[in-house]
Amino acid sequence: MRTRLVGTVWGLIVTAILIVVPLFFRDRLPDPIATHWSDRPDGASSLTGFVLTSTLLWVAVWAVLLGIVFHGRMLERSLSRAYWWGSLVWSSLFVMGLSATTVYANLGRSSWTQAELPGWIVAAVVIASLGAGLAAGFLGKGDPDQAPPAGEAPPTLRLRPGQRSVWVSRVSNPGLIAMDVVSGAAALTVAALGLIGALPAPVWGIVLAAAVIVFVAGLLTSAATVRVTGDGVAIGFGLFGWPVRRIRLSKIEKAWSENRYPSQVGGWGLRGVPGMAAIMLRGGECLVLRYRSGGQLLISVDDARRGASLLNALIEERAA
Repeated sequence: MRTRLVGTVWGLIVTAILIVVPLFFRDRLPDPIATHWSDRPDGASSLTGFVLTSTLLWVAVWAVLLGIVFHGRMLERSLSRAYWWGSLVWSSLFVMGLSATTVYANLGRSSWTQAELPGWIVAAVVIASLGAGLAAGFLGKGDPDQAPPAGEAPPTLRLRPGQRSVWVSRVSNPGLIAMDVVSGAAALTVAALGLIGALPAPVWGIVLAAAVIVFVAGLLTSAATVRVTGDGVAIGFGLFGWPVRRIRLSKIEKAWSENRYPSQVGGWGLRGVPGMAAIMLRGGECLVLRYRSGGQLLISVDDARRGASLLNALIEERAA
């Protein structure tokens, strides 16, 4: 509750600063104002456009962060809390710093071409916002995560002689599915506009290729189906469960369930960290496989403990 309150109030304060401060100096700024520099000012915008752009940029980031904090389970892990607080402080200070330095560079100038922005000011904004973000992440991570009990035995079912069992579970990510729908619609729209000549050939070809790549990637990583049988584990990717990755039972040493989150494995989708590969579609309960070679595979899937129990029973049965 405290994190939600601080995130909401702080976001409103930052939004107010981004709007009020530039407008307060309106009479001392040229129209338009310089908003981009190389060695000299090379881009300009109206003050209203600048305020609107910077505010919308911040509000978009703030909305994502609020969405995360109001989904309470996402901040159950200390590393997730560190990322959240660090992102909130870094992004807010960075956007406010860019707004303040732009106003400062244009202040008292009769034309936007006369605006001056010393490089050290930009460097100071970048360094200060990053430093404050790192400090906020360190201070906001809270207590360390509770480690699982030492020596805890992996779950195991008791199979009667001759009994054959199958475990199947499926998980999907609504956000990735929505992205897939949007990218598919965008690909169709761009293709249609290109074919009727409404878009120039180089532009619609590039945009279409990008939309198709995003669509195919989303199609393969927005859902997964996991099946445990006497042959091992089969993982079907995507909404249609294809392609399928098969892991023979003889390669698996044991299995168990853990609560893991994207921040612990490098993000969403197919990920790899030292000693572990991960199929992370949502935070929470995951099935963990340890290979006899020493590596691990983590799969975010529902009812993972039951799947691990059956898998361990099958491993014991084969070893007997």
